[in-house]
Amino acid sequence: MSSAQTDGEPVLPAKVHHIEPLFIDLVRDLGARKGEKEINIGANFTNTTTYGQYDVLAEYEFAPINRLGIEAEVGFSFYDGFNKSSVTPKNKMEALKLAAQYSFYVSPKYKTTLAVGHAQIFELTDFNSYDSSLFVKEIVYSPFFVAAKRWGDNFYTLILAGPEFKHKLQTNYTDVDWQFNSSFHYGIPNSSHFIGVEFNMELVHDKFEMTMRPQAKLQITQALALGIVTGFPLTKGDEKFSSFFRVIYQL
Repeated sequence: MSSAQTDGEPVLPAKVHHIEPLFIDLVRDLGARKGEKEINIGANFTNTTTYGQYDVLAEYEFAPINRLGIEAEVGFSFYDGFNKSSVTPKNKMEALKLAAQYSFYVSPKYKTTLAVGHAQIFELTDFNSYDSSLFVKEIVYSPFFVAAKRWGDNFYTLILAGPEFKHKLQTNYTDVDWQFNSSFHYGIPNSSHFIGVEFNMELVHDKFEMTMRPQAKLQITQALALGIVTGFPLTKGDEKFSSFFRVIYQL
């Protein structure tokens, strides 16, 4: 839907308010309007059986045209080993991510939005291997589909799913994994705060992994918000409890 002029004021395209998950967030709001911008700073701590992992990320989102969102993200990972007999990953700039998302169906009548997108992720080598290894170790091609619906005024559901094609540059080999993420949220009446839960599911090398992430968002000012997430793995693996914080600033 294109903008029009009425008495000198632009008519904005239709947009349905949805709550997006805090851990696997969207490229931009569903039904994004031209000119929307946002900066996110995130920090994550994950405890495994042999080491602790500390991640930080920074991302910039903007909408160059109506319904199209674009994102650039950079992340760093740092590790602290618990057991000297176990191998601990090395500190590194984790990845560079470029992504786009287009909302092709926006229905205020049915309070539903559908979107498609693609993320291009460049997985990097650790700091100590810059001179002796490929700088980019793996390229991930991740097309995805998003479906979101608001139920009444305060309940929200969202699904994000798609394959991940992981191309390893050293061996010229490509793996295919799958992700399926669902979230359920409740918007606190007369505020922009919300609480909810996110389920992150992956099929990695034919092994099913699932993590439940209860979460809450506190709207501190009109432009500034803080997201708080905890993670509990529901399948057996090395990963244990995790926590994640996201600072969201609307420009």
